[in-house]
Amino acid sequence: MTTKPNAIDTYITKSADIQDKIARLQQLAADHFGCDPDAIHWGHVGDLERVQELLNEILNAVAK
Repeated sequence: MTTKPNAIDTYITKSADIQDKIARLQQLAADHFGCDPDAIHWGHVGDLERVQELLNEILNAVAK
C-alpha cells in the first residue's frame, strides 16, 4: 500500500532542509566562503554579488 505524503509533512521536511542550508551558508560566510582573506580579488566579489542576487530573489519570493 502506497500512501501519499500530506502537505504539512512535506512542508516540514522542506523547511528543515532549508534551515540546514541556511546554517551551511552561515558557516561558509564565517569562513570567508573558503577564500583566503589576503587573496581576495574582484572575481570573488563577483561570485558574492551573484549569491547576493539569488538570495534577494529567494527573499522576494517568500516575502509576498
